[in-house]
Amino acid sequence: MQQLSGQDAMFLHAELDGLPQHIGGVSIYDQATAPGGKVRFKQILAMLEDRVHLSPIFRRKLAFVPYNLGRPYWVEDADFDMEYHVRHIALPKPGDWRQLCILAARIHSQPLRRDKPLWELYVIEGLNNVEGYPPGCFALLLKVHHCAMDGATGAQFMNIVHDLSPETRQYNESPPWLVERPSKLRMLGRAYVDAWRTPGQVVDMLREAVPAARRIREGRRAQKIHSLDDKQKTRFQGDISRHRVVEARKFDFEVVRAIKNTQPGTTINDVMLTIVAGGLRRYLDSKGELPDKTLVSGCPIDVRSVEERMAGGNMVGFMTVGLRTEIADPCERLAAVHDEALSSKAYAEALGPRFAVDLADVMPGNVLSLAIRTAAATGLDQAGVMFNTIVTNVPGAPMQLYMCGAELVDSISLGPLLPNVGLFHIVYSSVQNKQGSITLSFTACRDMLPDPAFYADCLQTSFEELRDAALAPKKKTRRKKKSA
Repeated sequence: MQQLSGQDAMFLHAELDGLPQHIGGVSIYDQATAPGGKVRFKQILAMLEDRVHLSPIFRRKLAFVPYNLGRPYWVEDADFDMEYHVRHIALPKPGDWRQLCILAARIHSQPLRRDKPLWELYVIEGLNNVEGYPPGCFALLLKVHHCAMDGATGAQFMNIVHDLSPETRQYNESPPWLVERPSKLRMLGRAYVDAWRTPGQVVDMLREAVPAARRIREGRRAQKIHSLDDKQKTRFQGDISRHRVVEARKFDFEVVRAIKNTQPGTTINDVMLTIVAGGLRRYLDSKGELPDKTLVSGCPIDVRSVEERMAGGNMVGFMTVGLRTEIADPCERLAAVHDEALSSKAYAEALGPRFAVDLADVMPGNVLSLAIRTAAATGLDQAGVMFNTIVTNVPGAPMQLYMCGAELVDSISLGPLLPNVGLFHIVYSSVQNKQGSITLSFTACRDMLPDPAFYADCLQTSFEELRDAALAPKKKTRRKKKSA
């Protein structure tokens, strides 16, 4: 048995009614490169069965401590059935991009069963009229609960089901599968021992909090850390429905990098945050709802050390970045967002990048659950706004990938919504057809964002405005000749 970390358990406690906490994505494949030009459902099942031992996510499920006195455990599912987790469906006609997004949103809105391993995979056929894709493509939609992995471990998980060439690797020998039955008495005993350890962990955190507070105070005095106390409420703050929308836009990586290079020190993340800011500005302005002060984004960051790179679960810190949506000029906004990102990084370093991980580890599960539910119930006023949206960066593979011989031609990512935050963006960089691209996808509450195609167009327009402004040829000023 392996116990969930405090942060892993936090995503279980955050799963309220209508707020499933799984992550995932939709991958599109071209069958033309597969042997015989066709991938069959049974081939996908056979490939997964052959590789099921490569990741514990496949076969483990949750075992809960009686009375919620401790964090749950991962145990092997003695009744694991691959065909329960892998489903075969077809896209409704006409089989276009809009239908794919609608289907993805509907599947993504449904919670995962907690008495089974917390993942599902949907093989989707019928992508016959999706513009830009070769004929005969199919899609895979993956759902994995956030308590099992974050974006960084998700990238490792996806590498398991892919190959670097159309030839499918074979793993003919796998280690024996050992199933351990969870003992309630043993789990209660561990919870008792953990309860005695917690006060010492709290004392250690308090010791670290004093110098952290000093560093933050010094950073503000030196104007390296900005205050974002006056946070604005938008349509994306409030009660979140059970229904979701999904959309995405793709940008050329080289163009994004060229924009980055126009301002010293600017990063790819700064550029993508500026694009999101421009999209939000345009969208809210069209509704007559644009605040006169900046909106704020929560930005998860991976805080794993080199030794922890292969560890599963979640090790995520958080930055809060001002999007400077009050600035109309895209280049000025990019410079301002870069400045806000530097401030947020300085704050995270002063606080300690692992503060969120350590805090979740010392909070009892039932206390953490109560805190999250209380925040969801009372966080609808101005004081309850932590951030207006989430923007997270998920690195994709830097090389072309194949699944059962089929070439991966496109990917979009799906994220969870949080209490009082009904819009989630994911920046996904990848290489398909030997061309680098960055996909900006979003998941949103349908009641808050009923027109996802329009918002996606706002993001596209924001990118184009930033590109045209940043990469426009500089006009040379001619010097007047002095008269003799």
